[in-house]
Amino acid sequence: MSTKIAASVATSSIWWKVGAVSGATAVLLGAFGAHGLQTRVKDPKLLKTWETAAHYQLIHSVALLAVPFARRPNLAGGLIASGIVLFSGSLYTIVLTEHKRLGMITPMGGLMFVAGWLSLLL
Repeated sequence: MSTKIAASVATSSIWWKVGAVSGATAVLLGAFGAHGLQTRVKDPKLLKTWETAAHYQLIHSVALLAVPFARRPNLAGGLIASGIVLFSGSLYTIVLTEHKRLGMITPMGGLMFVAGWLSLLL
C-alpha cells in the first residue's frame, strides 16, 4: 500500500472515530438533559439551551462521518470538530455554570460549522 493511500485510510479512520465518539456523547448528554439535569437546573430556557447543544452536536457528529469523503478531510473535520467544541461546549458550560458571558464564544462555533460545511465543497 502506498504511503499516500495509507495516510488517507488513517485520516478516514480518525474522523469516523471522532464522529462516533462525539455522536455517542451527544446522545448521552441529550439523555442527561432530558432526565437528570432537571433536578439541578430549574430554568426552562437553560434546559432548552442544553437541548440545542446536544442537537447540534449530534447533527455535526453525523457530518463528521462524511468528512473522509471530502477532498480536504482534515480541514473539514477540524472545522466541524472545532464548531462542536465551541458551539455545543460553550452552551453546555453556560447551562452548568450560568456564566452567560461564555455566550460570546457560541457564534464562533456556529461560524466553524458553516465553514466546515462549505469546506466539504473544496
